[in-house]
Amino acid sequence: MTYSSSPSSSKSETQTPERKYDVFLSFRGKDTRKNFVSHLHSALSNAGINTFLDDEKLERGEELGPELMRAIETSRICIIVFSQMYVESSWCLNELVKIMECRKTIGQVVLPVFYDVTRSHSKVVKEIIDSVYEKLDHTYLSIPEFPVGLESCKQDLVEFLKRQSKRVCIIGIWGMGGIGKTTTAKALYNKIHGEFEDKSFLANIREIWDKDRGRSDLQEQLLSDILKTKNLKIHSVELGKGMIKERLCRKRALVVLDDVTKIEQLNALCGNREWIGPGSVLIMTTRDKRMLNVLEVDYLYSMKEMEEKESLELFSWHAFREPTPQEDFFELSRNVVAHCGGLPLALEVLGSYLYKRTKEQWKSVLSKLKRIPNNQVQEKLKISFDSLEDPMLKDIFLDVCCFFIGKDKAYVTEILNGCGLHAEIGITVLIERSLIKLVNDKLGMHDLIRDMGREIVRQRSPCKLGKRSRLWFHEDAHEVLKENSGKKNVEGLALKLQEASKVRLSTKAFEKMNKLRLLQLDCVQLVGDYVYLPKQLRWLNWQRFPLRYIPNNFYQGNLVALHLKHSNLKLVWKEAQLLERLKILNLSHSRYLTNTPDFSKLPNLEKLILKDCPSLSKVHQSIGYLCNLLLINLKDCTSLRNLPRMMYKLKSLKTLILSGCSSINKLEEDIEQMEGLTALIAKNTAIKQVPFSMLRSRSIEYISLCGYEGLSHDVFPSIIWSYISPTRNPLSHIHPFRDISLWLVSIIVQNNSLGDLLPMLSVLSKLRSVLVKCCSEFQLSQELRRILDDVCDVSFTEFETTTYASEISENFMGYHWIGMGSYHHQVINTLSKSMSKGSTSKGCSDFYLPGDNYPYWLAYTAEGHSVPFQVTEDSDCRMKGSILCVVYSSTSENMAAECLICVLVVNYTRFTIQIYRKDTTISFSDEEWQRILSNPGPHDKVEIIVLFRDGVTVKTQEHNCLYKTYSPSITVKMEPSSAVKMEPSPKLKNSEAEENIFTSLCMNWNGGL
Repeated sequence: MTYSSSPSSSKSETQTPERKYDVFLSFRGKDTRKNFVSHLHSALSNAGINTFLDDEKLERGEELGPELMRAIETSRICIIVFSQMYVESSWCLNELVKIMECRKTIGQVVLPVFYDVTRSHSKVVKEIIDSVYEKLDHTYLSIPEFPVGLESCKQDLVEFLKRQSKRVCIIGIWGMGGIGKTTTAKALYNKIHGEFEDKSFLANIREIWDKDRGRSDLQEQLLSDILKTKNLKIHSVELGKGMIKERLCRKRALVVLDDVTKIEQLNALCGNREWIGPGSVLIMTTRDKRMLNVLEVDYLYSMKEMEEKESLELFSWHAFREPTPQEDFFELSRNVVAHCGGLPLALEVLGSYLYKRTKEQWKSVLSKLKRIPNNQVQEKLKISFDSLEDPMLKDIFLDVCCFFIGKDKAYVTEILNGCGLHAEIGITVLIERSLIKLVNDKLGMHDLIRDMGREIVRQRSPCKLGKRSRLWFHEDAHEVLKENSGKKNVEGLALKLQEASKVRLSTKAFEKMNKLRLLQLDCVQLVGDYVYLPKQLRWLNWQRFPLRYIPNNFYQGNLVALHLKHSNLKLVWKEAQLLERLKILNLSHSRYLTNTPDFSKLPNLEKLILKDCPSLSKVHQSIGYLCNLLLINLKDCTSLRNLPRMMYKLKSLKTLILSGCSSINKLEEDIEQMEGLTALIAKNTAIKQVPFSMLRSRSIEYISLCGYEGLSHDVFPSIIWSYISPTRNPLSHIHPFRDISLWLVSIIVQNNSLGDLLPMLSVLSKLRSVLVKCCSEFQLSQELRRILDDVCDVSFTEFETTTYASEISENFMGYHWIGMGSYHHQVINTLSKSMSKGSTSKGCSDFYLPGDNYPYWLAYTAEGHSVPFQVTEDSDCRMKGSILCVVYSSTSENMAAECLICVLVVNYTRFTIQIYRKDTTISFSDEEWQRILSNPGPHDKVEIIVLFRDGVTVKTQEHNCLYKTYSPSITVKMEPSSAVKMEPSPKLKNSEAEENIFTSLCMNWNGGL
């Protein structure tokens, strides 16, 4: 679908000029002028149609003069009176070329009239007048006199439309009041309307909708525009819906719905894209983003505030009728423009208001605007507030614009939820309605929207400050507290003074403010009985709280957030208070605070912020009972030497900040109990070693500790390497981890890739094991392939494609025992001895285990490099270990031991890959084994893979496998009454000792591989 300004589908991007004339008359000859054109011109003028008539006194030549060119370009309609003399004139033909060019590039309407074809001149003139009226009514919509910045907005939308197919296309234009949505829609309509035979622009839907017959009037206008009839009557909205759907579905139309505020308006006028025919374009302007989401628009155009340069130009056109301010008004102009914040409505209104006023008047206006917004701007912006039908939405908006601009959205939501305002959905709706912005998760709003909200509060009680619902201006708040004039209407108060002011006010000033929810005091000293402070407080932000502890008679039972930064507190409370609703406690920069409070009576605390408390030396152990705690910030608490062991039991904690705690020298291995910890930030501490247990964490995402900083999947490999190779450790004072063989390294795969972990697997020989934890079976298969290809130097496809000659001579046959988990080493020795009795060591064609090739005590066997199986049901415990036997052939008797790379245990149920080093046996204590994340449980799908380097094959009957792998006995727990009968193989029965050992194996494993 391509769009131009005319039916000729031109792709020219020529800017539509400002329209000066309704009609341009092109003709030739005195007779034509005398007999017809003069009569037509007179009739057009009498009809109020502004017409340009070519003055024959203009100098004629081969080229059209600039005046005539401009007249053609700035006319909406060109009427060409063709006569015999017309086609004989090169001048007229040049005019005709210019007219047709304008038709192609800017959508100019052309009406041809053939002179001297009929004698009824009077009848033709009437038809022409009617046609001109019709074309003028549907051709061009008026736009502001000074359309600064409009062209770029329009062009973005036109470019989008050019890329669309023949389907219905819906464009939504969204933004705050006065930002230019309607003007942009008009400009777009003017640009593309010539492409459509059927079109309608429904303006001011919000205003018309609630008038008598307003809804039916809008439906009638839509149908009349599209069907080109004026006698249509609709008697009910439902009837109108049916008519619109029936008549428009076969039309390729351009429809603009301006200022939509309700879903029912959409449903009544153009419910969805099924109501209009293919190739149609629907444009909608709204202040409510949700309208566009419901309509499922193809392109949401979000209107932005004007840049400073464009703002100054637009303001100047209105204030000075010039593109730049007069020199002596330049600074004043910049101040006004800054106040307008790039809002076109305000720039136009204030520019026009200041036109031809004196400097003194300009200064007076600016001074007034600091307290009271311009009435015209206020009324336009207030429409958005008035459309909020839910009183809670209005309260949330007024609270934000008076107290919480620039605050974190989650923080404000917590506080306002505590006030019973359902802020989660409320703030979302206000964002959709263009009343609030969200920038980097912080709440903001346009300065004029803020001023509009504050003016609403002021107007409710313009004279009596004490009766206003919110007091944010420090002079007003100070006067109310000083005069004790605050009444029950007051819900929020902020008094922010300078530290040097040392203002002392009476607590009795709050006695009548029993609805006060929000209180902010900076550098204020209250004297008197704290019993007078309101009991409904949800938010208290008191900078430089003057007392050594909070008085017991200060009721805080409803507080959600308590901020006492830069306080004089030494203790928080002498006696712990039960604050069940408190979620945020911030005592930062309290230099005398020595101990945290007892947390046992703060059961719902979520955020504890004690930043820069240099005297703090003890954190109360009751912190371990805060099951909802998400954040602990102890940054720069330099006297704090250790953390209570109970703190490590905080499973809900997500962020722990210890940076600058220079006296803390150790983090306990218990930190792995913090199952929800995602960020540990501990720069500039005395800690010399990262707790190794952190490497097993499934949740940690960001770490800053011991010189390591970044995302865990980037940092963990370096931490592992530092334990293995101290010389590579960036901190030379860190000692190597001596007992690394006792540990299991656990790595969580993040961002769908092992990333820098791969090089670390090359040092597997120095580690006990590495666990790779994936998020899905698909990711698991990807990582397994990468490990096989990249880490183990064995191509994954080798296992599927490598074949060997059917005859192998002079190969040594052997077997390799690999034990994993908890088991008796004596069992392997006995089994190995028994196998050697029933086999030959060199050049044999077949190899048999004791008794038969597949003894019944081998639970799972397989041919190839791996053995897959599903763990059987166990009554009361998990598997404790496994023994793996690999039968091989090689060119050297000792080659297998040398060429074994590693053993992989892949758990497809738990999405884990456990990589064991090449030791013959890998034993763990019972406790260690149970802590292994890959420890298989009942019904888990598992595969064990054994990787050798080249040169080792398995001698089988078919001679066609790289390996033959046997996995002996996954054995259930043996009880005397068990129905499972377990006997050793015939070969083992020859030795009573061997039988006893095997029985011990069955009886003591409690089930397992």
